[in-house]
Amino acid sequence: MSLELATAGESHGPALVAIVSGLPAGLVLDRAAIDEDLRRRQQGYGRSPRQRIERDEVEVLAGLRHGRTLGTPLALVVWNRDHRNWTWGMSPWPPEGEPQGKGAKPVTLPRPGHADLAGVQKYGLADVRDVLERASARHTAVLVAAGAVAKALLAQIGVAVSGAALPEAGADPAAVDAARADRDTLGGVVEVRATGAPPGLGSYARKEDRLDARLAAALMGIQAVKGVEIGDGFALARVRGSEAHDEIVRDERGLRRTTNRAGGIEGGVSNGEEIVVRAAMKPLPTLMRPLASVDLATGEPASALVERSDVSAVEALAVVAEAAVAWELARAAREKFGGDALEDFVAAWRAYVERIDWAPRGA
Repeated sequence: MSLELATAGESHGPALVAIVSGLPAGLVLDRAAIDEDLRRRQQGYGRSPRQRIERDEVEVLAGLRHGRTLGTPLALVVWNRDHRNWTWGMSPWPPEGEPQGKGAKPVTLPRPGHADLAGVQKYGLADVRDVLERASARHTAVLVAAGAVAKALLAQIGVAVSGAALPEAGADPAAVDAARADRDTLGGVVEVRATGAPPGLGSYARKEDRLDARLAAALMGIQAVKGVEIGDGFALARVRGSEAHDEIVRDERGLRRTTNRAGGIEGGVSNGEEIVVRAAMKPLPTLMRPLASVDLATGEPASALVERSDVSAVEALAVVAEAAVAWELARAAREKFGGDALEDFVAAWRAYVERIDWAPRGA
């Protein structure tokens, strides 16, 4: 038993869609909680004017009745309000009439740092828009919706996930203002923490089952993320083994670590301590003062495409990363505890926790 997620949608297309499979029946979902995460994703100093257009909200087309999951695939939709300005340029079917509105002209100026050039080369495309619409971080909206569902499931077994931007330049309003004045962009670092995860999520048996590898892949799959570390991560490479590992003791709650340099994961398996992961975001590649490029139509030197963009999206990344970690932990929990009904899932978790003589900190 596992969770599966399939998404579809373009940045300026009609909507973003997610199909979530593998949820147990009987999980209560709170629409306001999902919409709140969508709202958080749109916030943050340095976001573009588009965030004032969208006002993202979730709709459910299948898999839910009266707020409870049915054990069948859950279909989530986030509509793109801005699509009304792109109805000709992003029409799913061949549009009628004369070209009009946004997206009517082909894009031939790929942006350094984006999927533009590699994408048109890979798929044999002539219009960069066919690449950038899907490669855009706009599609993370529906990933956040799916992550909110995952958080609801994790809450049933006492696991809470939260993400925040670390105090780097991309989260500093003064630095953002300076970059905006220079028509430039900023990156930054976000941290996600998960409390209450029991020992035993993930596995050392196969590399694709390792929880640390899965979390790293989930975070690296987010647009603009260029690095991931778990626990003390890269800092561990600069110390001795005696300073790098977490000693084991027993207290009234069971076996514990005295420190958490491993970030809650050892050998690809959660060890019962707080799970801590960080992701590094590069500066966004769409610049108001564009970098050098080549016009794909003429072959001549040119400046890259200029399109509406954020100056910084680090605070938004924290919400997306939170959703990604929650999804992967929920998937690992479903594999561990199974159950077609929510009661079966929770009962299996409770029996396991009692067997291993473990309770989360603060319990």
